[in-house]
Amino acid sequence: MKNTKPKDRSLLETIVAPTVKRYDESFKRQAVEHWMKSDKPGTQIARELGVSYPALKDWKLRYCGEAMPQRSDLAAENRALKAELARVREQRDILKKTLSIFSEVPLNATNGSKR
Repeated sequence: MKNTKPKDRSLLETIVAPTVKRYDESFKRQAVEHWMKSDKPGTQIARELGVSYPALKDWKLRYCGEAMPQRSDLAAENRALKAELARVREQRDILKKTLSIFSEVPLNATNGSKR
């Protein structure tokens, strides 16, 4: 039987051994801050930075706890603005109807001529 073991052990180790990337704490904090302030999803931020999404989530938990990105604040503000817009539209419609009622010419009105 022929021996199929590679003779050069270092070549095998470079092919098989995965490369582990290490990021310093400031990079991790900046990555999380960027994610929290942007409107982009975490997967896109991770892809742009060249990190895995699970690593980015872990960093967020470590540095910010369970805080959600600021876009949730934008969503809440958006809901509040939509509610206010609906209220203002209703007020406008009521004013339009009131104006049309007061602008109508009564049926028994005279045209200003005396007979």
